[in-house]
Amino acid sequence: MKNYRDQWRQIIFESLREYASEAGAAVDETAIVVETPPKPEMGDIAFPMFPFARALRKGPPQIAGEVAKRAAARAPAAAGAAAAAGPYVNVRLDPAGAIPGILQEVAQQGAQYGRSASLGASRVMLEFSCPNTNKPLHLGHLRNDAIGESLSRILLAAGATLRKVNLINDRGVHICKSMLAYQLFGGSSTPESAGMKGDHFVGDFYVKYAEYAREHPEAEEQVRVLLRKWEEGDAEVVALWRRMNGWVVSGIEESYRRTGVSFDKVYFESDIYKLGRSEILSGVEKGTFQKDPDGSVWVDLTDRGMEREVLLRSDGTSLYITQDIGVAIQRSKDWPFDRLIYVVGSEQRHHFQVLFQVLQILGFPWAANLHHLAYGMVNLPEGKMKSREGTVVDADDLLDELEKLASEEIKSKEREEDVGDLARTSREIALGALNYWLLQVSANKDMTFDPKESISFTGNTGPYLQYTGARISSMLRKFEERKASFGKGIFSGASISLPVEWEIAKALASFPEVVAQAARELNPSVLTSYLFDLCKSYSGYYQENPVLRNENPDIVVSRIALVRGMEQVLRNGLALLGIPFLEAM
Repeated sequence: MKNYRDQWRQIIFESLREYASEAGAAVDETAIVVETPPKPEMGDIAFPMFPFARALRKGPPQIAGEVAKRAAARAPAAAGAAAAAGPYVNVRLDPAGAIPGILQEVAQQGAQYGRSASLGASRVMLEFSCPNTNKPLHLGHLRNDAIGESLSRILLAAGATLRKVNLINDRGVHICKSMLAYQLFGGSSTPESAGMKGDHFVGDFYVKYAEYAREHPEAEEQVRVLLRKWEEGDAEVVALWRRMNGWVVSGIEESYRRTGVSFDKVYFESDIYKLGRSEILSGVEKGTFQKDPDGSVWVDLTDRGMEREVLLRSDGTSLYITQDIGVAIQRSKDWPFDRLIYVVGSEQRHHFQVLFQVLQILGFPWAANLHHLAYGMVNLPEGKMKSREGTVVDADDLLDELEKLASEEIKSKEREEDVGDLARTSREIALGALNYWLLQVSANKDMTFDPKESISFTGNTGPYLQYTGARISSMLRKFEERKASFGKGIFSGASISLPVEWEIAKALASFPEVVAQAARELNPSVLTSYLFDLCKSYSGYYQENPVLRNENPDIVVSRIALVRGMEQVLRNGLALLGIPFLEAM
């Protein structure tokens, strides 16, 4: 639709300019707003005339009437027709003339359809996931990963040059808690001897620590002793730390592979936690930061509507804010970026506000382009998750449950033979259910994840979109099998110009704009909503309008072209969400 919008925008501007010139006035082209009418019967493109009332000293309806008359005379017949509707100039395109061009563009671009240069090749660094090495990934991580991975694909599709980074938190008190429990209760056990993934194995010791600490008040001091030994480089403690971290990282990487998540660069906290301290001390020397009598270092943000914030403890040791200052600076050197986006829970909002302000105070020009993409809590129908009590929903356990539910659903419909590889199909349905459910809600909102609802083949779910794709694929296979019987059919836009067909075609044409909007707003839910609406429209159309069971071969061939366009857009859109496209379900 963009080419039609651009064409009519120019026609409307020329008509406005002509009208304004006669009145001795001028109009600003940038003031032209392009909208979509709220109802299809009102037209396909709308131009409100409110912005020009002051310059022309006329009411918007009067302006609309004059501009519509001039635009209708100026526009070529193939472009459509313009008419005034109150304060708007509405444009009605010719479906028979427009649909062939839309479907041709989709077919020619194929898997590239939807991509654009809307972000102008800007260099974007995207940080997400950032797990701890004391437990496996859980449902909250899955939301983080789904947002990060989908957003990375959307940004790439919008023309960005992208670098995905992960920061694995592999040091600190929380890591030492698992280490202490292993020293007390682990003996010589390993993930292999226990028959477990390494992250689950270590996570069990994190739970054991919580149980131990309830009965032993000295536990916290024992953990602090371990941390000091690690910082001092104690050979035995460092060896245990390396061993247990290796187990966890290996398990987490396996979970990433299972969910289709990847990174261009992985940072480890143990390598970078001392970064930033020198920048803070340099800031003290320059008078940028203040050192209090107890030796702690602070930044005064009161003139920016915030409070004083500590940057170094009184003993000179770093805090997380110190580390993040150093990491951001290091990343700008590793891979100079135009923008850095952090996908981190909303509970860290204040932390990032301080971080961004400090980096701006330090004078880094890129600090103005830092963004915290905050996301809300993920709850289950039975309530919140807690990790130390061992009631957290592990990512792997949840995926196992979803795969089981998907398999049961396929069996209940007696579709095992149709899908072929039941295990693979169940895995892909489970991933589709998970990613769609986690992405359909705007990131800043809390949400409840219901495994049983998410796996449904009907309603606003990933499997519903996958099922729609499978039905389309089945139809296209049947068409190929019977192609000879439709050999005399000729494609024509006039054969697929029903109102519902035109609405579907317009939706297909708007796909690149939807992807660009999702990238601009950093919001994958824009795309989930679009795909769900598209599939609903197609399902209604499919029920009411036979595609293959039609006596007119021209209609069959033309509708198949529309269906192929639908399949390509659905395939491309699901890929951006990290949802497998299934040809059989």
